[in-house]
Amino acid sequence: MSSLRTLLRTLAVTGLSAALIAPAAAAHAEPSPADLTQRIEKSSTQLERVVESYNKLTEEIKDNKAAVARLQARIGPLEKQTEQNRADVAALAATAYKTGGLRTADALLRPGGSAALLDRLGTIDQLTKQRQEQIDGFTASQRALLEERGRLRMVLAQQAAQARELKSAKTRIERDLARLYELRRQAYGRATEAPAARPDAGRDAPAISGQAGVAVRYAYGAVGKPYSWGGEGPNGYDCSGLTLAAWRAAGKSLPHNARMQWGATSRISRGELRPGDLVFYSGLGHVALYVGGGQVIDAPSAGRNVLKRGMNMMSIQGYGRVR
Repeated sequence: MSSLRTLLRTLAVTGLSAALIAPAAAAHAEPSPADLTQRIEKSSTQLERVVESYNKLTEEIKDNKAAVARLQARIGPLEKQTEQNRADVAALAATAYKTGGLRTADALLRPGGSAALLDRLGTIDQLTKQRQEQIDGFTASQRALLEERGRLRMVLAQQAAQARELKSAKTRIERDLARLYELRRQAYGRATEAPAARPDAGRDAPAISGQAGVAVRYAYGAVGKPYSWGGEGPNGYDCSGLTLAAWRAAGKSLPHNARMQWGATSRISRGELRPGDLVFYSGLGHVALYVGGGQVIDAPSAGRNVLKRGMNMMSIQGYGRVR
């Protein structure tokens, strides 16, 4: 929570729009291609940080909603069982009352006499106590589950508030990116890279066996498709959405967040890298799929397309193997 607030506070204080305000003396200067690229990359990097935070929060919300549903499924039968036991106790109590209300003469005249009556009363009393103990046990379980469900609902409410903050931050960044894209459109004729036509998608993929081969071929097939925040295919991807989709095609499940994918994979060294492994970058804000030969395929940033490039384009945090 504190890291999220720090991120949002930094974005609010610095303001990406400040990057668009040039000194008065240079008010009419045309931005150079290098300047435009640098400014767009800076904004895109900040957007990706927010997007990855948003993705992580989405995964956590999904998990907590599933936990609430599981608790509800457990609470329902407990409620039914408790009501049934209450009804049983009421019936036993009524029987005990009626039996206890018999006249002494009638009890003595019945087969078994007073001894049998006492046995019946003792049995009813014991059953009543057992039922009450069951009710107490079920009620305690219900109370614990209801308290846990209440805590989860509070977490969900907090997460919803965080999601609104992240969405607001994303909106600000996208607004600034839109202004930068307009500058690039004026300079180059296009705001973003044109999606590449890939009729032979995946044809260039190396021959790799097993599930890793499936993931690598999927990544090759995604080359040329546009970056899309929160996207996990088939028409667009963000960085963790691409690695998720590639390994999903191979039958493996990964969360939609780079930091969470770091936690879901086994640590390996650079020397152990093989196609299909994941390469994580500094701050765990970006992830790519290793395809061999020192190359990765990744969804770079807003306005760009999925591409294959050298793995050392940024500072590397470490490497992961999908379990």
